[in-house]
Amino acid sequence: MPIKQALELAAEADLDLIEISPQANPPVCKILDYGKYKYEVQKRKNEAKKNQKIVETKELKLRPMIDTHDYEVKIKQAKKFLSQGNKVKFTMRFKGREAASDMGAKVLQNILDDLESLIKVDSEPKMEGRQMIMIVSPN
Repeated sequence: MPIKQALELAAEADLDLIEISPQANPPVCKILDYGKYKYEVQKRKNEAKKNQKIVETKELKLRPMIDTHDYEVKIKQAKKFLSQGNKVKFTMRFKGREAASDMGAKVLQNILDDLESLIKVDSEPKMEGRQMIMIVSPN
């Protein structure tokens, strides 16, 4: 229908003429209350925001001379965090001359081997001061 006629209909109904799809040929418009329309759009946006999943980064701190049982506990925790959809940050802390040896890198490589099917590596193990950091996320 012509624009003038649509505007008259909207004025009679005491509502607004809102252009819904300007790319269409001819453009699509609706007659409705604009304030109510804006409120509903905002409500839908808030609902979508509430339902989105926020990915957290969980941190597990290790030492290069870790015992087998402690290592297994850390792997179990990492699996739990990954199953919940969280990223895991492994922090290998060194004291004294431990940083000179490659034991920390070996432990982190063992972690990668043990969790191989569950993870993808976001950042490879790298030294930052007196600690080595690696971040992984679930597949």
